[in-house]
Amino acid sequence: MNAVFARLAPRTLRGRLALVALTTATLLMVILTVVCNTVVRRHLQHQADDELRTRAAAVATTVDTSGPTVRVLQSTNDRLLDANVWIYSGSRLLEQPPSGAAPLTRVANELAAHGGRRCVTAGRHGPVRLCAQPVSGPQSAATVVTALDLSPYRSSADALLLGSLALDCVMLVCTYALTRLAVARALRPVRTMTDQATQWSAVASEERFGAMNRPVELALLGTSLDALLDRIRAVLRHERQLTGELSHELRTPLSRIIAELDWWQARPRPAEDITATHAVIADAAQSMRTICDTLLNEARDGVPGAPGTGTAEVLPALRRLVAADPDVPVRLTVVVDAEDPRLEAGVPPALLERIVSPLLANAFRYARTGVAVHACRATDGHGGVRIDITDDGPGVPAEFTGDLFQPGRRADPGDGHGGAGLGLPLARRLARSVGGEVGHDGRHTPGARFVVSLPAG
Repeated sequence: MNAVFARLAPRTLRGRLALVALTTATLLMVILTVVCNTVVRRHLQHQADDELRTRAAAVATTVDTSGPTVRVLQSTNDRLLDANVWIYSGSRLLEQPPSGAAPLTRVANELAAHGGRRCVTAGRHGPVRLCAQPVSGPQSAATVVTALDLSPYRSSADALLLGSLALDCVMLVCTYALTRLAVARALRPVRTMTDQATQWSAVASEERFGAMNRPVELALLGTSLDALLDRIRAVLRHERQLTGELSHELRTPLSRIIAELDWWQARPRPAEDITATHAVIADAAQSMRTICDTLLNEARDGVPGAPGTGTAEVLPALRRLVAADPDVPVRLTVVVDAEDPRLEAGVPPALLERIVSPLLANAFRYARTGVAVHACRATDGHGGVRIDITDDGPGVPAEFTGDLFQPGRRADPGDGHGGAGLGLPLARRLARSVGGEVGHDGRHTPGARFVVSLPAG
C-alpha cells in the first residue's frame, strides 16, 4: 500500500505541497460543511416547532375548558384552524383534520396520551412534524396537536447542502491552483540558487549565496551552502598543497636515482660500483617511500607525530640527512654538531628529517661558503630541542619576511634556483603538527638562520 501511495504521490515539491494544502482544505471544508448543515437543519426544525406552537396557541383560543366538559367553539377561521389539528379531551378525540390521515392520527393519539408539551417527526411519504400543546382550565383539560409538513424545510436544507458542496468544490480547485502558484513563486529563489550553483565554480568563483537579499529561510540555507563551498575550497587547496609537497620532497631522492642510473649507463662499471649504485638507488627509493608515508599520514590523521609516538636521536639524524643529500655543493663547508650527542627529540626520525630537510636544502641552495647545523636544549624553559640551520648567503629580504612561509611564494623567482616555494611552509606545518615551530631569525646577519623548535624526547 505504501508503495502504491509512493508511486501516486507527486514527484515535485510544488506538487506535494499543493497536495498537502488540498487535503487539509478538503478535511476542513468537510467538517465545516457538516457542522454548518447540522446547525441549519436544527434551526429549521426549531422554526417548524415555533410555527406549530403558534398554531396550537391559536387553536387553544377556540377550546373552552371552563366547564366540566371540554367544548370546541366555532370561529370564522375554522377551516384554517382545522387543517392538521387534533383536539383531545384527555385521551378522547374531539376533532381531527378533514382528511383524517390514519398514520398521523395514531401519532397524535400517542402524543395526547403521553401528555405535556412534546414534538415528534413522523410520516412515510414525507416528513411531518407534530407537536402537542396542553390546554388547562378550572374544571377540565384538553390537548391540541398540530402537524406541519417539513418538506419545504428539508428542501431548503438540501438546497443549502448542494450549494455548500458546489462552493467547496470551487474553493478546493482555487486552493489547489493558488497553492501551486504561491509555492512556485516561493521556490523561484531556490531555482535561481540551483542555477547559480551550476554556473559557479567551487574553486575559482568568489560568488556566494549569502551575499544576496533573500527570505530568512533561504538566507540560512545560503549561509550553509556558503560554508559547504568554503570547506570544498579548503579541501581542494589542501589536496593541491599535498600534491605540491609530495612533488617537492620526492624531487631530491628521484634526482639521486636518475643521476645514478645515468652514471651507471654512461660506461661499463666494475661489479663493486654496480653494487654501490644499487645500494644508492635502493636507499633513495626507501627515502621516497618514507616521504610518502610521512606526508600522507600527516594529511590523513593531522597529528602523525604527536608527542609520545616516537623519539629520534637528533645528531645522527642530522648527519645522516646531510650525508644523503646529493645536492650539497662541493664548495660548501657543512658543520653539524650538538651540545649533547645523546640529545633526543620527541618526534619520529622520519618526521624530523622531513622538517629539517627543506631548511637544509634552502641553506645549500643559497650559501656562499658554508652551512652550520647546531642542535641544543631550548632555553625557553619548556625543555624542548632547538636546531639552528645557518648559512652565509644573501639572507631573506626584509620586505619578504612576512611572506616567507606562505605556500608558493619566493623572494626572487628569477634567481636561477629551482623551487616551488613549498619547502618552508611544509617544514612549519609538520613542526606545528607535533607541537613544535619553525621560524626565521631576522636578527642574524649576514646570511639566514632558521630555527626549529621541537618537543624533547
